[in-house]
Amino acid sequence: MDIKEALGAFKPIISIPFPEGFSISLFGSELTSFVINESILVSWVVMALLIIGSLLLTRNLQQIPRGSQVILEALIGFLNTFSKEHFGKRAGVYGPYIGTIFLFLFTANSIPVISPLGIGLLHSEPPFTIKPPTRDINVTAAFALLTILLVLIGGLRAKGLRGWGKKLLSPAPMMLPFNLLEYLIRPLSLCLRLFGNILGGYIIMLLIEGALPIPLVVPAFLSLYFDLFDGLIQAVVFTFLTTLFIAEAVEEEHT
Repeated sequence: MDIKEALGAFKPIISIPFPEGFSISLFGSELTSFVINESILVSWVVMALLIIGSLLLTRNLQQIPRGSQVILEALIGFLNTFSKEHFGKRAGVYGPYIGTIFLFLFTANSIPVISPLGIGLLHSEPPFTIKPPTRDINVTAAFALLTILLVLIGGLRAKGLRGWGKKLLSPAPMMLPFNLLEYLIRPLSLCLRLFGNILGGYIIMLLIEGALPIPLVVPAFLSLYFDLFDGLIQAVVFTFLTTLFIAEAVEEEHT
């Protein structure tokens, strides 16, 4: 019996793979059909976790906070202060978006930690795996486009069409092509940075888990970095850059 056959004994008896997706056809026509892929399914799971978590944390709120309510109010206070410093009078408009996008990205980046590593003293095939949806460039592109739309809309609301056009011609009219190019480079940078880092960490974890024989504690320990810590860092970077871009667009709204 070779090593490969011996390791086969460590495979779980029941394997329940996470669904890779399915397609839906409306009115029985291929033209109206669309695919619900794995990234969308995991994104729904992330949204469900955030909704359930928010309901649990905000129920039975007390006049005098205690327990988890103290932490919750401290985090909300930090978000309000952060938004006030960057958005001024528009903090109530853009602050909730900043908080929501951070929570979603951190949860989405870190969700692989709930995937089991396998059974046995050595690494074996896990019963299921959950992949971060942000390893899909379509997901990161959607967030980047949403951010640049907020930048455009916020800039128009804050400065008006004339003020926004004047900024495009600043500091000289010859800079117009370069200023317009920023609206392409910024979402592209946001999209590729998040996509590349999460995909890179995901591939590294696959290589580590596939390096046999390795005790289970090794990939479990490294998962704390590549899934939790790196996921937190990428969520912070994306959120902070989004904040800077929007704040620059609405700078005239500052108090």
